[in-house]
Amino acid sequence: MGLRGTGFLLQSYLMLAAAMYFDLGEQEEKCIIEEIPEDMLVTGYFLLEPWDMKTFTHSPHLGVTVTVRDPNHEVLMSKRYGKFSKFTFTAHASGQHYLCFQTNSTRFAVFAGERLKLHLDIQMGEHSINPTADRTKDHLETLENSLRHLIDQMIYITKHQEYQREKEETFRQISEDTNGKVLWWAVVQTSILLSVGFWQMKRLKDFFIAKKLV
Repeated sequence: MGLRGTGFLLQSYLMLAAAMYFDLGEQEEKCIIEEIPEDMLVTGYFLLEPWDMKTFTHSPHLGVTVTVRDPNHEVLMSKRYGKFSKFTFTAHASGQHYLCFQTNSTRFAVFAGERLKLHLDIQMGEHSINPTADRTKDHLETLENSLRHLIDQMIYITKHQEYQREKEETFRQISEDTNGKVLWWAVVQTSILLSVGFWQMKRLKDFFIAKKLV
């Protein structure tokens, strides 16, 4: 591995140290759900390593297949990567997106039982914080990139709020429709009960008249 690759790995460790991680068995697939607004660029950084760093890995060339599905479960992207890399995609519709990760292994399923750890960091916006960025750049340029990233985060928050308002409006409409149907069903039930009651009273009165009890 060259100096640049070593630097990328080191910077990935530094960035992903504060990100989430989860265990992932060899040849196993796990998915996470992200609420993503429409037209939002998503960048993900991941790093795959043995769960116990002291143990010897039996699959030194292990990689990760990343599959992204939209709210309609249609595949937006599916690509195979190495142990550490990044992926990007753009959401074409607001809603729950499914990010699935599966380890690549050439071993038979019977022997593929190694426990692994996947570090993952998901960033929203066009100007994401890139761990491969050159740390020797001018401070002003670094500040400019940070401001662009902050603006993208503000845009993401705005779009996310709009998406939440749309969900709230949809939920309110469904609640009103449901309440209206429940009300009409209660009216129908009450009408049926009253009709049955009047009919029973009339039948009972006719019975008493027929028997000359009244």
